[in-house]
Amino acid sequence: METTNFDISAAQQLLKEGFAPWVQELNIHFDKIAEGQAILRVPASKQFNRIGGTVCGQAIMALADTAMVFAVCSAVDAYVPMTTVSQSSSFLRPAADADLIAHAKIIKQGRSIVYGEVNLYTERPDKPIAHITSTYMLL
Repeated sequence: METTNFDISAAQQLLKEGFAPWVQELNIHFDKIAEGQAILRVPASKQFNRIGGTVCGQAIMALADTAMVFAVCSAVDAYVPMTTVSQSSSFLRPAADADLIAHAKIIKQGRSIVYGEVNLYTERPDKPIAHITSTYMLL
């Protein structure tokens, strides 16, 4: 297996130094950073809940966008400046009282445009709570 420079340690450092404080407050943990993929976990927290006790869409979208940044970094093996061009979400079922897990992966990578998807779930990947597609421009 090929060794890469952009691994979980590099991802933790980038999160600490390069992301807004409110993103850091998601308390993101990294389960995997490799091969154009990133699996991020956010522990259950009532601070992300909307009325009724389910996780709000804003927290889900922030996690998906952040996960894609790390998937792109793992694909290019470094942090490169980038911007989100589009992000489209389908919310499939509510999530409550469980860790949110975002599995981001690159679908197509060009020289300056990267297209990917994020599947979000709680305990079971086969029971997704949201599916997000994203396009990023490398700057």
